[in-house]
Order: sequence, then C-alpha cells, then structure tokens
Amino acid sequence: MSKEFLEVYRKSLEDPVGFWAEQAKRLYWKEPWEKTYDDSNPPFYKWFVGGKTNISYNALDRHIKEGRGNKAALIWVSASGETRILRYWDLYIEVNKLATALRSLGVGRGDRVAIYMPMIPEAMVAMLAVNRIGAVHTVVFSGFGAQALADRIVDSKASLVITADGMTRRGKTTLLKPTVDEALKLANSDAQVLVYRRVGAEVPMREGRDLWWHEATRELRGEVYAEPEWVEGDAPLFILYTSGTTGKPKGILHLHGSYMVWIWYAFNHLTGAEREFRDDIVFFSTADIGWISGHHYGVHGPLLNGLTVLWYEDAPDYPHPGIWWEIADRFGVTHMLFSPTAIRLLMKYGDEWPMKYGLKRLMALYPTGEVLNEEAYKWMRDVVCRGRPDCYIADIWGQTETACFVTAPGSMNLGGFRYKYGSVGHPYPTLRIEILDDNGRPLPAGEKGHVVAKPPLPPAFLHTLWGDPDRYVKSYWSKFPGYYHTGDLGYLDEDGHLHILGRSDDVIKVAGHRLSTREVEDILTSHPAVAEAAVVGIPDPVRGDVLGVFVVPKMGAHITEDEVVSHLKKMLGPIAVVGRVVILNKLPKTRTGKVMRRVLRAMAAGQSLGDLSTLEDEESIEELRQKL
Repeated sequence: MSKEFLEVYRKSLEDPVGFWAEQAKRLYWKEPWEKTYDDSNPPFYKWFVGGKTNISYNALDRHIKEGRGNKAALIWVSASGETRILRYWDLYIEVNKLATALRSLGVGRGDRVAIYMPMIPEAMVAMLAVNRIGAVHTVVFSGFGAQALADRIVDSKASLVITADGMTRRGKTTLLKPTVDEALKLANSDAQVLVYRRVGAEVPMREGRDLWWHEATRELRGEVYAEPEWVEGDAPLFILYTSGTTGKPKGILHLHGSYMVWIWYAFNHLTGAEREFRDDIVFFSTADIGWISGHHYGVHGPLLNGLTVLWYEDAPDYPHPGIWWEIADRFGVTHMLFSPTAIRLLMKYGDEWPMKYGLKRLMALYPTGEVLNEEAYKWMRDVVCRGRPDCYIADIWGQTETACFVTAPGSMNLGGFRYKYGSVGHPYPTLRIEILDDNGRPLPAGEKGHVVAKPPLPPAFLHTLWGDPDRYVKSYWSKFPGYYHTGDLGYLDEDGHLHILGRSDDVIKVAGHRLSTREVEDILTSHPAVAEAAVVGIPDPVRGDVLGVFVVPKMGAHITEDEVVSHLKKMLGPIAVVGRVVILNKLPKTRTGKVMRRVLRAMAAGQSLGDLSTLEDEESIEELRQKL
C-alpha cells in the first residue's frame, strides 16, 4: 500500500463528511446541497440532502461540454463479429431521444421502470434515459424466467418494462418478449412494454400496451434534447434485487447523489483516470448489467469518468476459448473485469489461447464477485500478464449493497497498487472495517470473524430495502447493533488489508471445526490435475456437516476420487472429513460464470433445486443427477 494512499485514508477518517463534500464538488450540481450527511434517522443515512443533480448529465453532457463528444463511450462486440462504437455524442443523442419518448409515454420522476434486456448498446441507453428523467430503474437479468421477472415488477410497482424481442447466446436465439408477456400475466400488471427489435423475431404485440422502440423514437430526428430532471441528492436512483435461496428477493435501493459521487471517485482511483493516460483507457467489463458489477463497472463508473467501456455480448468461451483475449488485443484493452469462475473456465482450455495474442496494453485485471483462488491468480500473472510488472492483478471486494468495490489494493492515482495474494486490499477512504467474534467483540489483526463496518458509512452503501425498511434493519443492523453486518467472514492483517473467506452461510462446520469454502477450494485447485472445484456442506447426523467435493479436471488430465480425498487430507489434516467426491466435466454456473453452490448443496442433500432460471447449461445438472 502506497504512503500517499494511506495518508489520504488517515485524513479521511478525521473528517469523513468533509472528505465526501470535497469529492462531490468535482461533479455538476444544479443546486448545492443543504446538508452533506444526515444521520438523524439511523440506520437510514442520507448524503447530499437538498442538492439537485442528475447522473445522466454528469455521465454525458458534462463530457461533451468539455470536448469529449467524439471520444468512444461504448465499444460493443457480438459473437458474430458485429461491432458498434458509440461516441459520447452518439450516446447522448440516443439517450435524449429515448428520454423524450419515455416522457411521451407518461413516465416521470420517481416512476419505476423494469429493464429486461440483453447486453446490447440499447440496454445502456435505456438505463441512462431512465436516469435522465428522474425515474427509477430496476434492471432484471435477461436470464431470469417469467416468475422472477414478475416478482420484481410486483415489488417495484413498475409502470413500464423495456425489453427486446429476443437475444442470442452461444449461437442460439432466445425470445424475451413472450417471457415479459407471461411475467405481466403472473404479476396481474398493466405496465406498458417498450420493445427493441434485436433478432427480428415475430413476437406478440398487444395493441394499446406494447410499442416498438423504433416506432416510439421514429419522429425524433436531429438534436433532440431532453432536459434532465434535476432530482435531489437523496432521491431514489435504482433498485437492484438480490436473490437468496429462500424468501423473496431483496430490493437494494441506491440514492442518486450518494451512488454518483462514490462511483465516480472509486472508479477514478481504481483505474488511474486522472493520470496522463486517461484518454487511452479502454475498460472491458464482462459483467452483465443485471448485476451490480454491470451497473458500476459497465455503465456509470466509466462514463462518469469520461472513459471508454467495452461490452461483449456472449459467453467467455464462445465462439472460441480465446474470444476475450482476441477482443482485448483488437481494441487495446487496458483494464479488464471478470469473475474468478470465468478465469477458471478459460484455464481449462490451456495456456495456448491467451498466448496467441499480444495483450501488450493490459495494465490491470480485476477479478470480482467471489474469492480469487491462488491457481487462478498465478495463471493470470504468468500467462495473461506474462509476468510483466506493469500489469496489475487487483482482487477487490464489494457487494450489491455497497454499490461498488469498497476495498482495493490502493489507488492508481495515489502511488499504484500493492497487491498481495489472498487480500482484497485496504478499505477505501472513510470506510472503517472491523472484525467481530460471534458475541460482537472486536478481534485483533489476523483473527477470523464477521466483517462489519462502523458508521458513518461512505456514500457507497444502500439506503434501505425497497418497500421493506424493517427487513433492512433486521438483515444488516440487528446482528451487531451499531454496525453494518456484511454477512462475510474474514480478517484484517497487520497492514490493515482485508481478507475475505466467504459468506458466513458458506462456512462448513465439521465436528466443531469451522472451514470456509475458500480455504478448501484453494487446496483442491492446488492439485496439478484440478481446474475447478466447489465445496459444500452435506448434513451428517454425527459431525454436523461433512464435505461435499465437486471437481473438474484440467483438459487431458485424470484424477480419481481417492486422489482427491488423499490430497485434501494431506493438506488440511484430519478435519477434512469428506462425505462425497464427484468428478465432473462442468460445474453448474450462472450465465455470469458464478458456481451455483446452492444447487450443489441441494442435490447432494436430496432437496429441491429452486429457481434455475440463471443456469448457463442444463447439461451440467443432468450430469450431476447421473453422478449422484
């Protein structure tokens, strides 16, 4: 960690409110805020109360007025090779046109709009147009089925759904509009539907309710201008639902001013956007906009900083296992975000795929969304970065609730990164992380416990759960009164760096010993024959839980169940009580590349699998059924 960053962090703790007031002044406010931080009704904290601003204006108009209109805002690539580049000016025009059309449909300040779209440029246009008119979007992952979409429409009371006729994935076309129709029927909703023609499919259109995007914007030619809705800093910006294994999804609510200021600042410092190479940054965000990473890394973070963001529409190994590296090489990608699971998937295909490409401009790789295991880290360092000291790997940590990463290995604006494997970095300015034991007592450096944050929280954190303030208090503030409870387990090392060991509900308790999934999976993937591994707890009447181990061998490698158990016991000792080992060709994953551990846990225990709408490949479930 650089001395410059640590000094900024130290000073930020002395006056956290003043620190964020100074950062907020770097953005455009139509009217200044009356109160920087309002803690009069804990834990429903607010920032920049009374100020008037608009995130769409700050992401687009501000840059055009500063002369960046001709700069690429979005580079979009499809699996078929189609490429579209939208300059800031192009994006500005399209957002203004759609914002005008939305207003003509009666959508205005505070109205909720569900966005159910594939990763195409119009999804970004839709998000920014909703932002521009002061409405509140809830982006729903396009892999969700009708019931999941219906649940979100009902909870948010969305008056409009923006969708596409269909989408393509791995060479196959999936229709989206019929899913919207079914969801509205399930929700008993009379919401309007705006449909973008993506695949040219014949889909049902209900007269008086449904409207084609191109028809809604047909008459809007030339320099259409939609005056931004100047909303209060504490006005709702978006709702993003997190789904659990039980209960209805939680509607995470982020506010306009606080989210905008945090995302601008954090992304700026993560990428080094204020340094002399800012105009050369091309940020490849592989995250779907249905997740929080897709919001802040794929849309608001790059655009608030006047950078170029790149989207790829399809899977990381389609149409071939080198497609990400091909795109990175072709467009001179400098920064790249992805999940560790996606990297482990690509590792299976061997070193030769990334080695086909120069990747000379890569300067930072950001694995996020889950814990980075050591083998994946070494592969990125040695094969993707080729051992170059100017190619950083920065494991970072955040949640849907925190709007963005809140820890990282320093700042590329303040002395660069100082990454050490296993750590997700140092807390960013004003964030005070502590580790507590089960009884709420603070733990010293090096001891594992519950990761919590002490108010005042930075403006990154959620304001509440949409329509359910009681659940917000119970979920985040009740376990350890006076602390925000992240739900993660970890520890702080002697340098103040945070180490995340996994979710508290992913801890496996074997005969009184607590094992984190990360610890066990790291050991499994250290075996030279193992490409991927997932571990879950299987109920055992004597020991509480035993380990359910699922392993995918590297291509061309072979490993037996006995070898897996032997490796675990050698590395972990007698506490490695294994109930079952399953050797698989593939693990069940979501379309964003995350291993579906809850599915593994349910199948191993003979329980219901629950919602599988985000499942990438149904063959993985069939293989599991046969093996179990």
